[in-house]
Amino acid sequence: MAIDTSHPAARTPVTGPAAAPLTTRDRLVLFVLCAAQFMVALDFSVLNVALPVLGTDLGMSTSALQWAVTAFALPSGGFLLLFGRVGDLYGRRKLFLAGLALFGAASLLATFAWDPASFLAGRALQGLGAAAIVPTGMSLLTTTFPEGPARDRALGVSGSVLSLGFTVGMIAGGVLTDALGWRSTMGLLTVFALIVLPLAPALLPESRTPDRPRLDVRGAVTVTGGLLSLIYALSTAAAHGFGRADVLLTLAAGVLLLTAFVAVESRTAQPLVSLPMLRRSTVAWGNLGGLVTFSMMSTVIFVLTLYLQETLHLSAFRTGLVFGVQGVLSVVGGALTPRVVGRFGARRVLVASLAGQGVFIAALLGIGESGWSVWLATAAVSLASMCHLGAIVSYGLTVTSGVPDEEQGLATGLVTSTQQVGITVGIPLLGVLATTSTDLLTGVHTVLALDAAIVLATAALVATGLRTRRTAARAVA
Repeated sequence: MAIDTSHPAARTPVTGPAAAPLTTRDRLVLFVLCAAQFMVALDFSVLNVALPVLGTDLGMSTSALQWAVTAFALPSGGFLLLFGRVGDLYGRRKLFLAGLALFGAASLLATFAWDPASFLAGRALQGLGAAAIVPTGMSLLTTTFPEGPARDRALGVSGSVLSLGFTVGMIAGGVLTDALGWRSTMGLLTVFALIVLPLAPALLPESRTPDRPRLDVRGAVTVTGGLLSLIYALSTAAAHGFGRADVLLTLAAGVLLLTAFVAVESRTAQPLVSLPMLRRSTVAWGNLGGLVTFSMMSTVIFVLTLYLQETLHLSAFRTGLVFGVQGVLSVVGGALTPRVVGRFGARRVLVASLAGQGVFIAALLGIGESGWSVWLATAAVSLASMCHLGAIVSYGLTVTSGVPDEEQGLATGLVTSTQQVGITVGIPLLGVLATTSTDLLTGVHTVLALDAAIVLATAALVATGLRTRRTAARAVA
């Protein structure tokens, strides 16, 4: 029987085998897995600052530059669930190594791209490699480190590294582009792949499900097509709005395909996604918390970047320093969360972290045009990010807690799909209110108010849902 880490009796023991310090091999395994996650997180943000220079060099129009982001986001989000299940069935280590090799080769192609087509091909292949790395890497982490303090610690480190990679990418992108040109941002990713790939084969254990069920092809086609359509629609809407015909068509196609996916899974003997798993309260409410924490925090960072540069007229370097403070406190939050989870349980930490994130986002409503606003913005977004890291770690623990090893790829695939969709949907749905407002500061305040309200409402919903689950569990006991 799986241990409920939210129950006091499950949290009391902090000594013994489960709380033993990590061995040298454990630390090396964690280093390899986190370095790969850091590399992927870096790829999400390192190119953003370089896009104008890249467009001039390769002859890409301003409207075409969004494809530098979309070409990566489409496969990285669309194939997550499929690759997570393929890793479960045929070997997570094999797929992880294949994803690393593909990511490194694709980064090299993007580094030496000679025209827009070759660059976008490199970005798409990077996304495909990331779709293999992320779910299999998370599965290897959760199957290598047993449920309890060891896994809490490992996921805390992983969450901190994920946030740090995104933040470092924002800062490093500008520094590298100014010093060495935009190609150095892609070259950096190639170097990371070359460091991690030789270490991984000897350190990572192979893991797969003990039986070999058939792959659910119809489910794979419908969910992958649905995610691809949805991510394309939302990514394109972020740049061009929801009025375009291709956005409306792909949005409708995404909804229809995902609806068909649910119907297929309910009739398949060996489904790609176990619907009973989706009906687990920890999976459902945990993923809702993850979706909201990612989507709302990415929106805050987007509108604050606009505010700091357009309203307060900070340079790109000083704006990077603001987010550098945020990154440091995010790492602190990721380091502290496992200890807090060990004391209070993952579910309580998830609810408290969401509530804290909402409160500190609401504090950003005090920013204005005066110089002291930069200090308020720095403090509030940094503290919100600490809570955000708490939510990231605790929602991952909530979703994967109690899931058998043979379904860890599916559970972590859901976790990472939630992460990718959350990062994608926030800016199109809320960020557009700031960019289309006649007064940027008013638009930023509107977005922040809605953002805080959504996070706080989600905290209340998750608290209610998980409390209902605990009440039912006590009744059964």
